[in-house]
Amino acid sequence: VQLQAFGGGLVQVGGSLRLSCVASGRSFSSYAAGWFRQAPGKEREFVAAISWSAGSTYYSDSVKGRFTINRDNAKNTVYLQMNSLKPEDTAVYYCAAAYYGLGSISRSGYEYWGQGTQVTVSS
Repeated sequence: VQLQAFGGGLVQVGGSLRLSCVASGRSFSSYAAGWFRQAPGKEREFVAAISWSAGSTYYSDSVKGRFTINRDNAKNTVYLQMNSLKPEDTAVYYCAAAYYGLGSISRSGYEYWGQGTQVTVSS
């Protein structure tokens, strides 16, 4: 499966963005999906994940209550709705997928990665 992330951009503090991860090559419905982010000089960190069945979602403590992950299998897309954005959310955001995964918080739990999309939150 190939993944492409869209939706990044420049937003002010407190604003919102919705990222999209579009899959091609195979049906996305059989894959768990995750979002990770990497700020300059920092390691790539977990943001959110959703199981292949969409029955379970997971969030890092830093985004819980502000970000929401969901999926639309008919569109082969997983979304990350980001609200109440903060400057510390600035990073390149990556989506990832794992075949019949349960939604891992670890990078090693994913087999496929998309290119990143830049999110910049200005104060």
